[in-house]
Amino acid sequence: MGTEGADFRVIAGRYRLEARLGRGGMGVVWRATDQLLGRQVAVKEIAQDSSLSTEEARQQRDRTLREARAVAQLSHPHIIVVHDVVDDDERPYIVMELIDGGSLADRISAHGPVGAHDAARIGVALLSALSAAHTAGVLHRDIKPANVLMESGTDRVVLTDFGIAQVAGATTLTETGAFVGSPEYTAPERMSGARTGPESDLWSLGALLCTALSGESPFRRDSLGGILHAVVFAEFRPPEQAAPLLPVVQGLLERDPERRLDAAQAERMLRAFLDTGHTPPASQSSQPPQHGYTPTQRDLPRQQPPATPPRAGQSTRGMLVAALLVAAMAGAGVSAAALLMNGDGDGDGDGRPTSSAPRTPTSTSSTATNASSTATHTSSPATSTSSTAPNTSTAPAPALTTAPSGYRIAHDPAGFSLAVPEGFTRAPQGERVFYVSAGDTFRIGVKVTDPEPGGPLAVMRRAAAKGPDTNPGYRDGRVTETTQGGRPAALWEFTWNGFSTAEGARHTYDLCWEEDGRMYDVWVSAPVGKVREAREYFDVAVDTFVRT
Repeated sequence: MGTEGADFRVIAGRYRLEARLGRGGMGVVWRATDQLLGRQVAVKEIAQDSSLSTEEARQQRDRTLREARAVAQLSHPHIIVVHDVVDDDERPYIVMELIDGGSLADRISAHGPVGAHDAARIGVALLSALSAAHTAGVLHRDIKPANVLMESGTDRVVLTDFGIAQVAGATTLTETGAFVGSPEYTAPERMSGARTGPESDLWSLGALLCTALSGESPFRRDSLGGILHAVVFAEFRPPEQAAPLLPVVQGLLERDPERRLDAAQAERMLRAFLDTGHTPPASQSSQPPQHGYTPTQRDLPRQQPPATPPRAGQSTRGMLVAALLVAAMAGAGVSAAALLMNGDGDGDGDGRPTSSAPRTPTSTSSTATNASSTATHTSSPATSTSSTAPNTSTAPAPALTTAPSGYRIAHDPAGFSLAVPEGFTRAPQGERVFYVSAGDTFRIGVKVTDPEPGGPLAVMRRAAAKGPDTNPGYRDGRVTETTQGGRPAALWEFTWNGFSTAEGARHTYDLCWEEDGRMYDVWVSAPVGKVREAREYFDVAVDTFVRT
């Protein structure tokens, strides 16, 4: 984690916020000093939105407290320690141990995949942590590289961010229609709403091991529908780098949770690899019930029509809709919709300077993307490809109007709605509307105009041609023809010098399409060091965009 700013507030009369370490789904994480005990801690400041209703604000607070309680009851060397939960000016804060080091996702991004020995060591640590959590009746439900910290100097592995954890016997956000997670790391049974148990965390760990070994999630695709298909239907092809640990990876990624490798056996197999350099095969005997987690009635499998593999040529968007319908019949429709949404973006403009937005170099007119999943994309912005596979659906998908975890639905008076991260504020600039993070680090832009000659592709190409004039230091620009909701669209991606030399270069994702006689443009821009988070915001913005 790198510092991004300073605050120097003292909250609860005790904790001095000194440097921003990063932003998670629920808010900002600060490096702080506990002035009473004289020690460094991490403080998670929960983002609040004045537009939330009283009930929504209560739910957000309840979620904060649930995370703290879920983790505070756990004592394990590979689980983050929660020291305190405090209120300051009616805002909750979680005080945790400070881990000096970045996440596994940061390590993969900076240095590439890890070797089999390191992956096995990480797997053993996480399996041990999950065993302790499951025995205490706690499901993590968001296992992914970004939620695994690597302590500098010791390489201690620490599981963090229990923000959507489920505690046995407690009312959860699932039951209020806000079931969430990271699609690339979400077990197929959770996708369908059929079941949630310790096995689902183990599937996520299997996907994490593949990512650590190969540098990219095995279920990464260019659209949310593609991710759904990869997780639920498609044949799993393990990356070549997973060969040394293949029995464990395949056992954890077994689609049938009853046949999935359990934590104890997976840990034994990984320890055997660390000792001998060879991974023994998994036992063929059926797996016993795992640990001490007692499923509630809501956790038990529901009767539902069996899933049917998609027909040849069936669109990923159509498949997403079909899966949501299955989930609805299973009694979890809204939950599944929330799970499958993710995205982000910022890019500015229409190819013409705008006097009302002096801080915003111009981008193009309509930018919205049907693009990728919540990404573990490891390429640099200069070399990454804008891999947005065309959507072959001939009709727009039903609007998904439930915000993912850490987001809210913004109903904009300009005639549209979309999901934006909690804490982002609306900043209209002429004919463009922006939703921006604190300090303008991330900028989500939307523009609605009349159609222009040649359609979205021509519009984007004209904007790209003017890129050097409208975006200082414009480089690595590319325009890709794609679709949005079955309609022709174009994606423009580029890097430019940014707003200041202090901040450095920024990267922009920009999608444009026409719909019902109007042209829509949705984009996201962010510093080049934060393109993965920006791509997530962009994907969520595009996949939740609805004209109103």
